[in-house]
Amino acid sequence: MTSGTVWALKFRVSAPIEKESHLYRVTLHPSGLGFSSEADVDLLSAAVRSGIAVPAACRNGVCELCEAYLLSGRALNTRKNHELSVGERLMMCRTRALADLELEIAAVMAAGNNQPRKVQAKVVSVRSISHDVYRVELDIPRRHDLSFHAGQYLSVNLPGEDPCYFSIASSPSAHSIELHIQASPDWGSAQKVVDALTSGRDVTVELPHGKACLATAPEKPVLLVAAGTGFAQMKSLVDYLRETGFSHPIKLYWGVRKHEDMYLRSLAQQWEQDWPPFTFLPVVGDDEDNDWSGHHDQLVRAVLASGMDWQHVEVHASGSPTMVYTLMDALVDAGLPPGAFFSDVLEYAPRA
Repeated sequence: MTSGTVWALKFRVSAPIEKESHLYRVTLHPSGLGFSSEADVDLLSAAVRSGIAVPAACRNGVCELCEAYLLSGRALNTRKNHELSVGERLMMCRTRALADLELEIAAVMAAGNNQPRKVQAKVVSVRSISHDVYRVELDIPRRHDLSFHAGQYLSVNLPGEDPCYFSIASSPSAHSIELHIQASPDWGSAQKVVDALTSGRDVTVELPHGKACLATAPEKPVLLVAAGTGFAQMKSLVDYLRETGFSHPIKLYWGVRKHEDMYLRSLAQQWEQDWPPFTFLPVVGDDEDNDWSGHHDQLVRAVLASGMDWQHVEVHASGSPTMVYTLMDALVDAGLPPGAFFSDVLEYAPRA
């Protein structure tokens, strides 16, 4: 399909979770996205609060971007103060649920379903933030027309070179795109990308890629595990969850070989200070050997000691295939449902 494909998805509002508070559970079919909506809150606000990207440009229904169709149930048009009929067109920003609902809405993507597009990006800045990591800021024309989910990645496409893939470190709502690129003179492809970015010329990027992402805020605790520059993906997830007002416990384990490899440690510490649900747990291997797997084992042991209820947690991991599969095996053995473990490694480096 082309990038202009319109996606039609369905929302279903199940029976109230608590009758006395008129709280309804909203589930997106067939994607599995979901959010809760109170009877006195419009559907658009409830969806956006949960991090679901419903197109909207105003708060009075004039833009008509959040239009949907009532397939079943009872709903109230708050502008005209009348009950909608099945099959009637509605604006989510001026509609409230009166009972179980099923809606059809266009242009809302499930996790990983945004179609990749190649665009020209303007390099705003390239800053060295450690001995081998660069923080890159890219500007994309008509940024509002390009959507991605928290935790996805992009490719930098240089002429005559294979694409180089990097996690997007910024929230989907951010105006610019942030990358964390680890490069040294010994790493040819990454160093070529840094050289191209610092040349002052525009670069071609393709995004978004990846299915290990969030299209809505989970309704259970979240565990984030990163090794090295895998922190970039976790930053995107953290920024996104903070914007949604996420209140469940969230823990970030960041594993590195040396203290100086934790290039944005102060940022993670600031999150912990400012955001009550968030806990930051650094894991440092203190080892110079890049081929030594002991730091992976140390990271996994630290995660297992977190005391989380593995039956009721969602895990996102970013790092080498060795680290990711070591962690996944350990957590599944500890009781984590396999479907609650997310990593791009499972897609690009599947086990034989």
